[in-house]
Amino acid sequence: MPKAKNNVASRERRRKILKMAKGAWGSRSKVYTVAKGGVEKGLQHAYRDRKLKKRVYRRLWIVRINAAARLNGTTYSRLIDAMNKKGVEINRKVLASLAVEDPKAFSDVVNFVTN
Repeated sequence: MPKAKNNVASRERRRKILKMAKGAWGSRSKVYTVAKGGVEKGLQHAYRDRKLKKRVYRRLWIVRINAAARLNGTTYSRLIDAMNKKGVEINRKVLASLAVEDPKAFSDVVNFVTN
């Protein structure tokens, strides 16, 4: 059997995986081979969910805008269409925060684009 070389690098590699596995239950945080699988799966989820988070927030903003728009006598789709026709470029994130934090300003925006 050949002699193992570069002990420092391999130990550091294992230590890094075990450090990332902290907080896991049982052998998933203690045994390298078990921890490695959990860490790899966790990193896959983290990568996927960074993309998914953007979709989730956009859906939330649309729900908030629609609810506030209906209180002002219109719907989300009619409001967005009217904003595009008037050339008002307020993104959904800002529009949703206006709807929640400052309903008066949101009403002013709705009145401006619908009249």
